Amino acid sequence: MLSTFTLPRISLALMAALVLSACASGRELRDERVELDNFYLGHAIVVAENATVGPASRRAEPEEWQESLTAEMRRRFARYDGDRLYHLGVSVDGYVLAIPGIPVIAAPKSVLILGVTLWDDAAGGKINDTPHRITVLESLSGETVFSSGLTQSAEQQMQNLAQNAVLAIENWLASNPDWFPPRVQGPDPVPVAAAPGQGPA
Repeated sequence: MLSTFTLPRISLALMAALVLSACASGRELRDERVELDNFYLGHAIVVAENATVGPASRRAEPEEWQESLTAEMRRRFARYDGDRLYHLGVSVDGYVLAIPGIPVIAAPKSVLILGVTLWDDAAGGKINDTPHRITVLESLSGETVFSSGLTQSAEQQMQNLAQNAVLAIENWLASNPDWFPPRVQGPDPVPVAAAPGQGPA
């Protein structure tokens, strides 16, 4: 699955996210489950070969993004046990993994931009034809309040971004409840009649 976002647009989006990160704090990962009715995750496919690397960023291999995002999708969506199968296709379109900077004066933040497509297995096709863009910043913590480049490894930064990105994917799915029909409830069980001459136990 390839994103339709062009490289210049991704570069501009990364720059805008970095500017906004100077006055924005990241959200904490919330583990409470949103309502997705009959959702069950089948395949979770991540591609990152064409990701744009933003300015002043550490570099990560595509396989590292694939591992981090796939593991987080499996962890978070394992809580949904519906009987209608869906697949998620995710492209890493751009990222910044902050390098060490001067606190307060130049404290770069980590950013991740994704394109997300949902597939309905039963219908045999995409639910959203154009990938949904998601942009997330690293969560604010004692380790990232100045710059995660000073306190975290690239792997820790990727995990932070992966958690926030998959939370954003979950919230995006929940904002489209018409995509997930309610689970069909079976008929109520028929009570077993007592044998002649026997009352209820």
